[in-house]
Parts: sequence; structure tokens; C-alpha cells
Amino acid sequence: MSSAVQIKTGREVDNLRQLALRMGGLAEGILDKSLRAVWNRDQALAEEVAADDLEIDRIDIEIDAAVLSVLALRAPVASDLRQTLAIKTMATDLERIGDLARNIAGSAGRLASRQPVTPPSLLRELADDSRRSLSRALQAFADLDGELARAVLGEDDDIDEVEGRVIRESIGRIQTEPTASRQEIDLIFIAKNLERIADHATNIAEEVILATESVNLKHAEKLAP
Repeated sequence: MSSAVQIKTGREVDNLRQLALRMGGLAEGILDKSLRAVWNRDQALAEEVAADDLEIDRIDIEIDAAVLSVLALRAPVASDLRQTLAIKTMATDLERIGDLARNIAGSAGRLASRQPVTPPSLLRELADDSRRSLSRALQAFADLDGELARAVLGEDDDIDEVEGRVIRESIGRIQTEPTASRQEIDLIFIAKNLERIADHATNIAEEVILATESVNLKHAEKLAP
């Protein structure tokens, strides 16, 4: 590959990175808005989330087209190729995070229309942990920081554990206060969506490690001998 082609390829990969980071910022924003709708019982805010998610979907399609163009016209190699493929996978995860935030907003809207319940402190802890995991994964991508990406992977089990505690507590409250069962079910839905958002953040961190270290950690535990 000539130096001129390498420079142009590098610029196109940089443009892809900027698109992915913009998409990541929108994903963080839509998650924050959906959670504020939960905490504040704000139905109008919850309804805004669906419109916000359309922009994430639009960028996802734009990234698809840009990735195909880079692969077809530039034939990137080494780091450029790894980054291009990582961005394509990362965009899929961010699009799913947008969908999960919409799910949380749906629960927020239902909670706002029913008898108030106090979200448990553990749910707020889970929300903070999931948001931090996403933020750190995106920062690792922005900086191509494999060490930070590995730190994100190390947080996943703790988030799973907090999710389990939230669900068990909600089930306990359903048994003792059946009149609030619909609200507790939505709190369970929120917890499950937050855990899945953290899973997608983990996926993004794995893509950063693949792009920076050429190490594929997907399904590593399952496939270990």
C-alpha cells in the first residue's frame, strides 16, 4: 500500500472513530435521560427517549456504509483493519444500548402513571455502575487504552451480583406488598436492562483490546481448555 493510500485510509478510519464516539456520546445521553425519567417520575422526559434513539439508529447505518467503503476501497491492514472491524461491532453494541435505554424509559413512563414507589438504593447503585462501565469503555476506545478496557471487564461480575440482589429484593417486596407488584416488576425490568447495558460495555472493551493488542477475548472463559 502506497504512503498516500495509507494516509487516506488513516483519515477515513479516524472519521469512523469520530462517528463511533459521537454515537457513544448519544448512547450515554439517552441512558442518562431514561434514568432521570425513572428517578423523577417524568413521563414527558421518558417520551423524549424514543426520538433520541432515532439518531443513534441513523449513525449506526452511516457507520455500516462507511465501514463497507473503507473495506472495499482501501483494503486496510494491521491496526487500521482491526479498528475498522472493532468500530463496526461497537456500533452494533451502541445501537442495542439505545434500545435498552428505550426499554428503561418505557418502564419510567409506566412507573410515573402508577402509585409512587421508592426505587431501592441498590437500583441506583446498579445504574451508577452500568453508566460508569459504559463511560469507561468509551474512554478506553477514545484513547485506545487496553489497560482501561481490561478494568471494565473486571467490573462485570460485580454488576451481575448487584443486579441479582435488586431482583431478589423486588421479588421479596412483591410477596409482602402485592399491591405494588406492577411497579416492582418494572424495577426488575430496569435492573435487567441496566445489566445488559453493562454487558454491551464489556463487549466494547473487548473490541478495544482486540484493536490494540490483537487479542480476542470473546467467549474466552467458555472456550478455555
